[in-house]
Amino acid sequence: MMKPQLLAAAALPLALALALLPGQQAAAQTCAANVEDAFDLDEAAIAEIYACIQDRMPEAYAQGGDAVAAAYRSWTVTASRPAVQGSHGSRLLLTFANDAAAGQYLEFAEEDVTMPAGSVLAKESITISTKNQEARVGPLFIMTKGEAGSAPETGDWTYAGIQPNGKPMKFAQSFCHDCHIAWEAQDMMAYPMEEVRLSN
Repeated sequence: MMKPQLLAAAALPLALALALLPGQQAAAQTCAANVEDAFDLDEAAIAEIYACIQDRMPEAYAQGGDAVAAAYRSWTVTASRPAVQGSHGSRLLLTFANDAAAGQYLEFAEEDVTMPAGSVLAKESITISTKNQEARVGPLFIMTKGEAGSAPETGDWTYAGIQPNGKPMKFAQSFCHDCHIAWEAQDMMAYPMEEVRLSN
């Protein structure tokens, strides 16, 4: 049986598979979106935007030396393409799961989920500008699951974010957790939209 990482890579469309190859030239910082609302983007338009911006994303996040930003593209991708979920504003989102997280995460269970300690999820994002109808690199959102009792006020999750300039985002843990608590039965995780999920 193929590993989840190999299954995921095999299922990716060409534009997304190319994102996982090293040594490609960086794309421009912005790409044409031609819509004011990300929810108006169809699958072909999203693929075009991602093909334009994908190389820029890991380079942008890694500028500050963050370990997750440097490593996340080698992890298991959890969806066939970025998609708008409604959480994190109207950004296009694509989640990567480290080895500790991938097996449980890719089950996309809805109830009684407990992610193992050491799980890390990295969610890259693309922001659509309503002003000039351009797509640009958004923040990299990171969730890290600690040992039981390490952060009881946030379900043992630590939330972080990396800006497109590589600098860490500054926010209170409650800012993220107050939203993620809506998915408490899924251990605070908001999965990708059903039509783009890559299961194991």
